[in-house]
Amino acid sequence: MSNNNYAGSSNSGNHRSPLSQPLSPGRRKAMRQVIIASTIGNFVEWFDFAIYGFLALIIAQHFFPQGEPALALLQTFAVFAISFALRPLGGIFFGRLGDRIGRKRVLAITILMMAGATAVIGILPTYDTIGFIAPLLLALARCIQGFSAGGEYAGACTYVLEHAPTRQKARYGSLIPVSTFMAFASAAGLTLVLGTTLSDETMQSWGWRVPFLIAAPLGLIGLYMRLHLEESPAFKALQKAPETEHATVKETVQVHGRTIVCLSAFISATALSFYMFTTYLVTYMQVAGNATRTTALLASLGALVFSGLLCPVVGRLSDRIGRRNTIKTACISLIVAVFPAYYLAGSGELWPAMLGASMLAVGAVMCGVVTAVLLAEQFPTRVRYTGSALCYNVAYTIFGGTAPLVATWLISLTGYSLAPAFYLIAIAVLALIGGSRLPESAHRALDDREAAWQDHPPATHHKAKGRAVTS
Repeated sequence: MSNNNYAGSSNSGNHRSPLSQPLSPGRRKAMRQVIIASTIGNFVEWFDFAIYGFLALIIAQHFFPQGEPALALLQTFAVFAISFALRPLGGIFFGRLGDRIGRKRVLAITILMMAGATAVIGILPTYDTIGFIAPLLLALARCIQGFSAGGEYAGACTYVLEHAPTRQKARYGSLIPVSTFMAFASAAGLTLVLGTTLSDETMQSWGWRVPFLIAAPLGLIGLYMRLHLEESPAFKALQKAPETEHATVKETVQVHGRTIVCLSAFISATALSFYMFTTYLVTYMQVAGNATRTTALLASLGALVFSGLLCPVVGRLSDRIGRRNTIKTACISLIVAVFPAYYLAGSGELWPAMLGASMLAVGAVMCGVVTAVLLAEQFPTRVRYTGSALCYNVAYTIFGGTAPLVATWLISLTGYSLAPAFYLIAIAVLALIGGSRLPESAHRALDDREAAWQDHPPATHHKAKGRAVTS
């Protein structure tokens, strides 16, 4: 019998997923469309969260009773945290829906909800106009955002990675975090431009509303693009399998419970470092370092652009050294950098603050890039959307949404401006323990048929010295 070795035979195409092959020009074009459509929704999601954080001091003045500035700021961050309480519910709802009806349809729904809720914040009346109803409406809009965001990030990562070549998943998956950091950079840049071109009175009157209203056209563009995409190859293959049944959340947790716990433990550091670096640090520079808003935004903007440029580098590195080595490097980087980063960020001066933010960004970027890939790699196609959305949103609810609130509370409780650094170190240690227990998955296929081949290659027969040999 002729040699039908899987790696080299043209007859092996019936077994082998095309995702293990190099990208053809046609697939490269399709991959670009997938990435653009996926990242624009992710951009809208994080743009809103960034704007809310950067304008936290103004929002506190407009939506909460005045007299206690620190209390109003705490209440503003409390609303920020409340919106995250809906993310696990959104993750479960949209995750199951995505595993049932497909990735692209759910991503069309989530971007429409997010963009709509964000635009609503831009037209809400303030506390001076309608009293306590104003913060309630703000919280409601944020909850809608949180619910829809529960299905956005994990879904976008799943969709992109199910299209990506098997041995370059982190390279392509890193573009999702790029859109995240560029969303924050755009939000910082827009806030800075508005703050420098508009007077304080104009900014307080209506200028702060502009960034929220921008989400509406961005969302419509993203919706149009997503509606014209093809479903992912892995999900198409799943649909063709006649024996496929949709897993329940209970079944997903029972079967993949260990993976969910370990991955959630690692994502806790991703969530905390991300929000410490992006959302809270701008407020910290102004409160602890007495920096001007312009200085804080410029420092943050420089660090965010650096982060966006670093993501693809980390992605290629992770494909080369593996996920577990990336996890260890990321956690150690956070532990080593957090104290000098906060010290420099609290200096009140532009360049030291930018350097401090960039130091913290290295670990945050590494965590973010490897998380984007692990969300897809650690679960089979049948439960991938549900499992990844559950891990991601539970961790982000507990550790991400509460990051600015806990950091502000720790400083208020201890009177020590570097208190949040201890919190981040503790979570980084937890993440290191959990992440180290995950199996290596750098070169594992996401198409279940190819993954099955990797685990149990089909037997082939060839002749050697006149006798049949099984290889």
